[in-house]
Amino acid sequence: MKPAYSLFPALLLILAGCHSRPEPESLLAGFVSIADVDPTIQLDIRYYSDNNFMGRPVKGYLAPACLLSEPAAQALITAQQQALGLGYSLKVYDCYRPQQAVNDFLNWAADPDDTFQQQRFYPQVPKAELFARGYIAERSGHSRGSTLDMTLVPVGSRQPSARPDPDRFDCRLDRSRRFPDNSVEMGTGYDCFDELSHTDNPDISGAARSNRDLLRELMKAAGFSNYAQEWWHFTLDGEPYPDSYFNFPVDFPAR
Repeated sequence: MKPAYSLFPALLLILAGCHSRPEPESLLAGFVSIADVDPTIQLDIRYYSDNNFMGRPVKGYLAPACLLSEPAAQALITAQQQALGLGYSLKVYDCYRPQQAVNDFLNWAADPDDTFQQQRFYPQVPKAELFARGYIAERSGHSRGSTLDMTLVPVGSRQPSARPDPDRFDCRLDRSRRFPDNSVEMGTGYDCFDELSHTDNPDISGAARSNRDLLRELMKAAGFSNYAQEWWHFTLDGEPYPDSYFNFPVDFPAR
């Protein structure tokens, strides 16, 4: 039998290897939870729930949290202060999105038989064309930590709790006939894969046009740029991690 002390160096190497792995909390360095820095901003994190185009929670979402890089969070607070002064609040649908969630989107898009939410989210676009039309991509700016999806809501309003049959709704209809949301009229619902979602689409109502313009102006003044194909999508100018695509899960930071 070998002496016990001969195993000690190997044991040290194993323990050192364990401690060299980053803890989950360390992956959040440079990120903050919006709920911690500005609880007045409403959160409706759709990919944590089944209220999204896949009809189920998305991989990588362990909590209904909005995580952003610190500069993006500070800029968002600035936009919220301006919105509150006008009688509105910002409501966020999605913030940082891990690559594992993007991969989940890709796997879903590759399954032609899963069209459970087509009537609500992409009634005019064949599912097989979602990737080619740019609605789903192999990488997302959300994974860099400074992009978010959002809308405006009246101050004091809350997301309706009723969960009606989604087959009754079409994201292109006016707000009163879409799936319930406390958002102001934006011309389409969130994540509507349709040309009506293009920010400057001329076929939306005057009210929707005014609301889209207001949201864009508020966010631009705070340092964000809008993605022209999605009225809800904004990225911080000069984002701190322009070449990094993170994969840590969405969760509330450890205390």
